[in-house]
Amino acid sequence: MTSSIKIIDEKLLSDNWYILKKYTFEYQRKNGIVETQSREVYDRGNGATILLYNSQKKTVILTRQFRIPTYVNGNKDGMLIEACAGLLDQDEPETAIKRETEEETGYRISEVEKVFEAYMSPGSVTEILYFFIAEYSQEDVANEGGGVEDEEIDVLELPFEQALDMVKTGEIKDGKTIMLLQYLQLHKNF
Repeated sequence: MTSSIKIIDEKLLSDNWYILKKYTFEYQRKNGIVETQSREVYDRGNGATILLYNSQKKTVILTRQFRIPTYVNGNKDGMLIEACAGLLDQDEPETAIKRETEEETGYRISEVEKVFEAYMSPGSVTEILYFFIAEYSQEDVANEGGGVEDEEIDVLELPFEQALDMVKTGEIKDGKTIMLLQYLQLHKNF
């Protein structure tokens, strides 16, 4: 933290699914005036996401699953098409994304390429997301995927151009997925 920030109070609002706190802090503006502000901050841990691609077939692997926040915000059935992702759970990002890839998609990937990292909702969420891509083939299939415990994930193999069109039509609305599809388009000559 910078010297222009001073935390005055920290209140735990919820520790149900993840941690929600309310912070009251003093913030020194550029003009020197010190303001007292309050913000709620949601801490769910850091995560990783990956886009699997096959350069020969010109396809990508995406997932589809129910997401309650999208449902309550007007997504008719709550289903969201997205790149495989998950929380780090105390692992290094590369280890976590390899685990999540196998759990969600069924592909066991040995080599991944980290392409960048980003805060996805820095106004209220602490999470930093590590972005990866990896080439896949049928030889990498270890199981049928679908997630673990209460997850119910559909695995989709789509032509890359179809996935890009799905962004245009609004069928793909997930920010991390759009970023990875665009990265692949720009850097892998798809």
